[in-house]
Amino acid sequence: MNTILASIVTPNGKVFEGDVHMVSVRAVAGDMGILPNHMPVVAPLKISAVKLKSFDADQYVAVSGGFIEVRGDQVTILTESAELKKDIDVSRAERAKEEAERRLSELTEESPEYKAVQNDLKRAENRLDIASRH
Repeated sequence: MNTILASIVTPNGKVFEGDVHMVSVRAVAGDMGILPNHMPVVAPLKISAVKLKSFDADQYVAVSGGFIEVRGDQVTILTESAELKKDIDVSRAERAKEEAERRLSELTEESPEYKAVQNDLKRAENRLDIASRH
């Protein structure tokens, strides 16, 4: 079976690079599954999990949004932050979730920082969701 070269890149460097059989992402327009020979595409991503599927194992990566670019047999995900499932600090993510929930309870939707705190909560929940996957 053919493979596709997948790279997940943050401003701090590559979080993942390797050959996989399928990449699954949650784009703003909906879920996408990328297989070898996929048509070229660029799409914005939501705060979500990226699933990297290969014969030996599936890997999950928490991404904080960003963009996916598919060109030839190469997939590049550019994101502000990304964590492999094995690197997620669950207690830190739980503290971040609690802090974001506390801050949201003190804000109104009209508050200038409301959306940023809401995104903090989504990132923490995404990391906890990925950490709990088997």
